[in-house]
Amino acid sequence: MTTNAPAATRPTLRVAASSSDNSYTISRCDRDMRRVLVKLQELGAKPLGTQSPEETRKQPSPADAVRAVLIDQGKDPVALMAAMKVSKRDVTYPTGGTTLQARIYKPEKVDARAAAGTPVLVYYHGGGWVIADIAAYEASAMALAAKTGAIVVSIEYRHAPEHKFPAQHEDAWNAYKWVLENAKSWGGNPMNIAVAGESAGGNLAVNVAIMARDQKIQAPAHMLLIYPVAGMDTNTPSYMENENAIPLSKQGMKWFVANTIGSEEDKNSPLLDIVGKADLKKLPDATILTAEIDPLLTDGQLLAANLRVGGSRVRFENFEGVCHEFFGMDAVVDAAARAQDIAAEELKSAFKSGFKA
Repeated sequence: MTTNAPAATRPTLRVAASSSDNSYTISRCDRDMRRVLVKLQELGAKPLGTQSPEETRKQPSPADAVRAVLIDQGKDPVALMAAMKVSKRDVTYPTGGTTLQARIYKPEKVDARAAAGTPVLVYYHGGGWVIADIAAYEASAMALAAKTGAIVVSIEYRHAPEHKFPAQHEDAWNAYKWVLENAKSWGGNPMNIAVAGESAGGNLAVNVAIMARDQKIQAPAHMLLIYPVAGMDTNTPSYMENENAIPLSKQGMKWFVANTIGSEEDKNSPLLDIVGKADLKKLPDATILTAEIDPLLTDGQLLAANLRVGGSRVRFENFEGVCHEFFGMDAVVDAAARAQDIAAEELKSAFKSGFKA
């Protein structure tokens, strides 16, 4: 179930149950999401914020749980990915005095009307700026390429705590400029480029659009923001309701931020506190997708409202019965497939100016 209700009219969320176990979250999930979370527990994943970054990076992820569910169902995860008919190749881009990885996903079939080249989507993965990588979020990137017909460029960026804020934002911006300069060499249309991101990556995508406006560089055609980190307030209604949610809890989000920032003052940066401090006027139109059982739901609602005030057209959809990280789970979670279809619909509409004979 989805809703377009603006933040100001949404009902007050309930306060989370006091129990710190996972039963409360699982009881609220739909059948598909419940199956993934149970499998994640069976694989031995520990709550975010209870281990070091190094240990957390090694533990089972939601993507691992999805693969395990598919295997339990007698399905081959590799074959399912191959069936999307999306090729991929790794390249590097320059940033911060070094080079980092990017992965280019190109659909086998592109719109023949794209005479100026195929539209391009610059995608930033999640992981709280601390964990995960482009491989962990491959399902999302491949699905977006398959469903939009666009070339998707998935961007790696430096991780905290080894590289403190704002290294991740610098990398995201350098990657966007690099894509503008190089899209044509992959068959992409350099004049038809959008940005997308999940969670911490959604934060990066918004900031890239803001930087493009401020530095008078080509603006993204659209912003796809999937449960974005848009504020530093951890006492919002959804943080209260979903304090002990899995896979992302209030504790987990505070742990991500603590590992990312260099000082408490960094929380006041408009790069992190987007809904509280950033200038959101004259930005591209956006699609914002959120999950009901997610501390970041209110962030998405507030961001949608603030972008509308700033003049952007925003499609906001909240998906009930699912949790943070659901977007790339379309192989086992029906709500993810619906979310991807909405994302593709909005992106294709934004890209339509590139489809000229």
